[in-house]
Amino acid sequence: MATPSNNESSQPSSSVVVNGNTISDPKSLFKYPTYEDYLDEKITTKDLFYLENQDLARAIIENEFKRYNILSREQFEEQKKKYMLSLTVKTPSLSNSGMGNETNKTDRLCSFGKDLRNYPLLNELAKREAKVRSGRLNTIIFIRDYDKKGNEVSGYIDYGHRLKSEDFEEYFSLKKRLMPKTSDLSYYNWKTQTVSYNNSSTFQVIANSENGLFFRHRRDRKVISVDPKSNSDATLNGDNSILQDSSVGDNSERRVIKTDEYLQVVLYEHRPRRKN
Repeated sequence: MATPSNNESSQPSSSVVVNGNTISDPKSLFKYPTYEDYLDEKITTKDLFYLENQDLARAIIENEFKRYNILSREQFEEQKKKYMLSLTVKTPSLSNSGMGNETNKTDRLCSFGKDLRNYPLLNELAKREAKVRSGRLNTIIFIRDYDKKGNEVSGYIDYGHRLKSEDFEEYFSLKKRLMPKTSDLSYYNWKTQTVSYNNSSTFQVIANSENGLFFRHRRDRKVISVDPKSNSDATLNGDNSILQDSSVGDNSERRVIKTDEYLQVVLYEHRPRRKN
C-alpha cells in the first residue's frame, strides 16, 4: 500500500487541510466517481498479491486513513460537494426583464455521486459535464444503435443543448437511455430513411452531399468534420477510448468510445476560442 505520510513535507499552495490531513485541491477528487475509486489509487499490485482481496485492501486503508494522509469517507464526500457547489452555473431568470426581482437559477451537476464505471459513455459524459455546462468545452455525441421498435438509428447530439433542455440526471441514474432524437443536430432512421437536421445554440449544421456533414461552432466559427475517412490517425487511451484528431478541425478531437451499450459511439470535442 502507499507509504503513510508523516505530514512533515512541504505543502503545495493549492492544498487544503482537513483534520490535519493535507490533500490536493478538492477539484482533484472529482475524477473519482466513488470513495472506492479514491482508495483504489492507494492499492498496489503487491497488496493484492498478499491480501488476494481488493475489498480487504480498501478496508485497511479506510480504517487507517489518518496514517495514510488521505480523507475519510465523510471528508471525501464533503470536499466533493464543496467543489460541486463551486462549479454551479448561475444565469439570470426571466424576472430580470423587469417583471420582478432578479433571482438566480443554479444548475447542479447531474452526474455527482453516480458510479458509472460500468457504463463507458455515461462515465465519459460525467467527466465532461462541468466543463460543458461552463462553456469551456463543447461536445457532440454520435450514437448508432437500435431504437425501441428495433430500427437502426443514428444521430449527432449536442451534449450542452441536452443538458439545458432535459433532466440529464435520469440518464446518469439509468432511468432513461440516451438515444438520438429528430430534434438533435442530426438524426437518421436507416429503415424508414427519415432524416432531420437542426441547428442548436452552439452549432450550425452544414449538410453537403458531396463533402459530407459538418458542424460550425457559432462562437469561434471553427468547423468540425465528422467524416470518419478524414480521421485516420488513432491513439489508444487507457479509458476505453480511441483518440483520433488528424482532420477533425482546429481545437477539436474525435474520440471513439469502446462500449457494449451501443453499436457505435463517438465523441467530437471542441474547445472554443474566445473572440478578442
